[in-house]
Amino acid sequence: MLSSISINDSGGLVVELIDVIRENRAWLSQIDGAIGDGDHGINMSKGFTLAGGKLGDPLPSLPDALNTLSETLIEDLGGSMGPLYGYLFSSMADELEEPDKLDGDVFSKMLHAALDGVQEIGSANVGDKTLLDTLSPAAEAFDEAWRSGKEFSDCLEIMSSAAEKGRDATIDMVAKVGRASRLGERSRGVLDAGATSCCLILQTLAKGIRERMDA
Repeated sequence: MLSSISINDSGGLVVELIDVIRENRAWLSQIDGAIGDGDHGINMSKGFTLAGGKLGDPLPSLPDALNTLSETLIEDLGGSMGPLYGYLFSSMADELEEPDKLDGDVFSKMLHAALDGVQEIGSANVGDKTLLDTLSPAAEAFDEAWRSGKEFSDCLEIMSSAAEKGRDATIDMVAKVGRASRLGERSRGVLDAGATSCCLILQTLAKGIRERMDA
């Protein structure tokens, strides 16, 4: 098994992100409908689909594809999630401009850049029932595994599990930001839609990278 993948040849990872959001559109909106507007999946699918139409053939490099996705979400998605995910993806792309290979070191930088990007423009903290509750523990778990000497592929699997646990932890949280925060204690007992879509994104990235290393 390889320990890295080509950044230039991996724009297809973004196509896989687009596909997974489209496939889970109804589920994400159903989750959002419990304590929000019920349009998270619809809006995300719309933005991601628009980005897909801009990627072209042949596909661009991974950073270029991520930037196309970012720009589309910021310009066309609107609301709070457009900028949040837009900066998440552009921050990831920034870490891919210089290296030729995506390995564990580069992926760790991607995760932390994404975390910093979301925190820079948002007002949420870990524990506020947002996508940070998926992204932060996923980044921490990846780093811990990577520092311990585990293979990149294993670290991605560990990160995926941590993302899922972070997502599920939002069930017992009270929303502190956004529309759901108005509900107070009534926001407890359901998943957060942003944490759920973030989990899908991280797990899809991990799966796609691992498959390319296996090929």
